Amino acid sequence: MVFNIKTIGNNIDQEGLAEFDEEFVVDAVQESEADAFVCRAQDFHSYEFSKKLLAIARAGAGFNNIPIERAAAEGIVVFNAPGGNANAVKELVLSMMIFGSRNLKPANKWLSAQKGTDKAIDAAVEKGKKAFSGNEIAGKTVGIIGLGNIGSRVANDAYRLGMKVLGYDPYIAVERAWEISSHVKRVTNLDEIFRNADYITIHTPLTDETRGMYSAKNFAKMKKDIVLLNYARDEITVKEDLLEYIENGTIRHYATDFGSELFYHNDHIYPSPHLGGSTAEASFNCTRMAVNSLERFLKSGEIINSVNFPNVRQELTAPYRITLINKNVPNVVAHISTAVSAENINITNIVNRSKGDFAYTLLDLDEDDEAKIDALVARFETNNNIVRVRLIKR
Repeated sequence: MVFNIKTIGNNIDQEGLAEFDEEFVVDAVQESEADAFVCRAQDFHSYEFSKKLLAIARAGAGFNNIPIERAAAEGIVVFNAPGGNANAVKELVLSMMIFGSRNLKPANKWLSAQKGTDKAIDAAVEKGKKAFSGNEIAGKTVGIIGLGNIGSRVANDAYRLGMKVLGYDPYIAVERAWEISSHVKRVTNLDEIFRNADYITIHTPLTDETRGMYSAKNFAKMKKDIVLLNYARDEITVKEDLLEYIENGTIRHYATDFGSELFYHNDHIYPSPHLGGSTAEASFNCTRMAVNSLERFLKSGEIINSVNFPNVRQELTAPYRITLINKNVPNVVAHISTAVSAENINITNIVNRSKGDFAYTLLDLDEDDEAKIDALVARFETNNNIVRVRLIKR
C-alpha cells in the first residue's frame, strides 16, 4: 500500500523527509487527497480538513498552530517532535547566559564605534574595557523552571559548567527525572527560584500558571543584578514589568527568542528571532521524528508522540488490525466486543486508551475471512460513538 504525504508550508528539512521508506510518496497529490501532512508553523485553525486526512505531523515541539481538539473530533491524530530541538535550545540558552554575564552586547557596540588607526583603537580599548568587565557563571546559581526535554539538558550542562542548579517542575515525567543529575537540587516552591538564583531560565508550555510568570510579583522577590532568560513562550513575560525591573537594577540582562518594539535599542535586552531550535541538526531531528511517527501510525496504527491521543503500542501479529477513534463514553469497549462476537471473530489483542474526550483502540483479529472483517468494519462505521475506522492488513 502506498501512503501519500503532503508537506504544508516552508522550512521542512528535505533530508529528514528522505527518511520515508518506499511505501510513502511525498508531495505527489493535492492536499485534499493526502493521507497525512508534515508541517511546521502553518496555521490550521481556519483550515477545513478533508475526510481522507488521517494525521498531521508537526516537525517541531510546539503545536499551537494546530486545532488539536477539532482534529481529534474529526478523527485526525496530531503528532509533534518533543525533544527534537532540545539540544539546539539548550546550547543557545547556555551561550546567552555567558553572553549576558560578559556584557558582550554593549562591549561590541562600544568597540564598533571606535575610530582611527588600530593603534589608536588599542589605546582606547585599554582605557575603556574596564567598563565592560563581567562575571563568570561558574559558582553562580541558576534556577530552571521546567525540567522537560530542554530544561533537564540545561540543568545537567549548567552543573558541568560549575554552576549550582535549582530545578522546579511539579509535573516532571518519571523518565525525565531519571536523566537529571543528582547534583540538581529539586525545589517544590517557585519562590526558592526567584529568591536565590543569579540566573533564571524557563522551559515550560504556556498555561494559566505560566502566563505572566515573569512579572513584578515574582521580580520583587529577586536579588539585584540577575540574568533572566525566556526561550519558552513570549506570553510568559510581562514586558512593562520587565523594563521597570531593568531600570531599577534588579535585572541586569534579559535574553529572549521573541522580539518586541519595547526591546529594541535596549543594551540590557538580547532578543533573537526565534532561533532556539533553528539549527540544521534540529531541523533534521524534528523532521525525522515526524516521519517516524507517521510511518508507524499509517503502517501499524500505533501512536507515539501524539498531542491529542494517547500513546498506544501493540505488535501486530494477527492477520487484521482495526483501529478505532471513538468518543470517550461508557460501554464503548463492550460494544466493540459485542460487534466482534456477532461476526463470530476471535480477538487476538485489544488495547484501548483514552485522552480527554476521545479514545483510541487497537483491535487485532484472528480471522482469515475478509468478508467477515468487512462486515465488522461496516458495523463500526454505523456506530455514532466511533469517529473513524481503519483496517490494516498484516
